[in-house]
Amino acid sequence: MKFLQKYFCLLSLVFLIVGPVFATPDLGTSGNGLTNQISEAAGYSTNVTDTSLSQTVGRGIKIVLGFVGTIFFVLTVYAGITWMTAQGNAEKVEQAQGILRTAVIGLIIVLAAYSITTFALLFTGSATMGGNTTVGG
Repeated sequence: MKFLQKYFCLLSLVFLIVGPVFATPDLGTSGNGLTNQISEAAGYSTNVTDTSLSQTVGRGIKIVLGFVGTIFFVLTVYAGITWMTAQGNAEKVEQAQGILRTAVIGLIIVLAAYSITTFALLFTGSATMGGNTTVGG
């Protein structure tokens, strides 16, 4: 079980480091993406129908965040079952609490990295565009 806790902590650390780089709002050229808005403001044509790199990365991030949510759910259920079946054994209760604590901390780190990145991109997009920008088109 220690391996699973260490693996989840390592995975959370990777998302904390890599998340701000890849967890971006829609920067693509379709719809109201930030790239589309900047191109139109500069007077360039935005008739691109291909999927951009940012859209592909955004889809990947959504899949990874779904996977992280699934891992959190599984760890929470496992910790709950361990706690319920502890039958007064203080060692098993501490183990369950440790698993739950680690899972919650990992989820908070991942969501904080995503939120900070989204806020930073909105702030910089708003500053460069001179108006309101929306995330996700």
